[in-house]
Amino acid sequence: MQPRTRTTVVFGEALVDDFGAEQVVGGAPFNVARHLAAFMAPQLMLTRIGEDRNGAIVRGEFERFAMSPAGLQVDAMEETGRVVVERTPAGHRFSILPNQAYDYIDTQGALEAVAAVDAGLVYFGTLAQRAERSRTALFAVLEALAAPRFLDLNLRGSQVDERCVFHSLQAANIVKVNEEELQSLFQWYFQIKPLDPPLTAEEVRASCRALLQMFSLDALIVTLGHRGSVYFGRGEEAPIVHRDSPAPPFVIDTVGAGDAFSAIFLLGRIRGWPLDVSLARANAFAGAICAIPGAIPGDMGFYDKWMMGWR
Repeated sequence: MQPRTRTTVVFGEALVDDFGAEQVVGGAPFNVARHLAAFMAPQLMLTRIGEDRNGAIVRGEFERFAMSPAGLQVDAMEETGRVVVERTPAGHRFSILPNQAYDYIDTQGALEAVAAVDAGLVYFGTLAQRAERSRTALFAVLEALAAPRFLDLNLRGSQVDERCVFHSLQAANIVKVNEEELQSLFQWYFQIKPLDPPLTAEEVRASCRALLQMFSLDALIVTLGHRGSVYFGRGEEAPIVHRDSPAPPFVIDTVGAGDAFSAIFLLGRIRGWPLDVSLARANAFAGAICAIPGAIPGDMGFYDKWMMGWR
């Protein structure tokens, strides 16, 4: 008899990217939770929406992916999270609105939801920590669960400050960053300024190992876009570098690629894949997401070939 798969608790924002004529459901944590659900990995999404049209759209995604609504809170006052997206000659401009429903995740409701599951992993980011109420709920959940914690840094400009990042790093076991986010960490904790001479490859590796020690992390993962990813593990002299995933034949956009990587890396932990296999599959799946519009496929059949190939 196969052991029961434990639940991955995903905490954070579910929101709508508002293009004016079109609304697309997003939010890094919700993207991760939907990917896990598509691969039939038990997950519990802890978020909060409003009693409005956008909230109904988010609910529709819960239903489309057959996700449990046990962690879905509804706010009678605040609106469902919304990001206003404007198309400009220079590309898309994003305005993340303040005081959204996901800023008010209720601690008691979140604790009651997690008490009903056997949590094996916890995923969290930083955007939902910008407001005190949701931040308090997150750390109450982390304290209540004896499960490894995966931090997807996802820095969003003025939405996140260094203090939030510091406490998040202290709370995490595994941290995933992209190259820009890694540079922000170097600036904050090693006083490496943007105009300083570029670090050598060995200096970058040494700085990453220093971050592992500074925050007592088990692992630091740096994603490199189409160039793959690098995994730094505690006590390991050499990082694990994965550059063997072919780039997609064409790139429509890179929205959600990092979320796709996180989801498949977590799926590998859930399924017990070897580390190098998890990294390779996460790279490949993230690349495939770049070949479709948006962060999440509209056709659930998108997942079929991955399910078949990874059996």
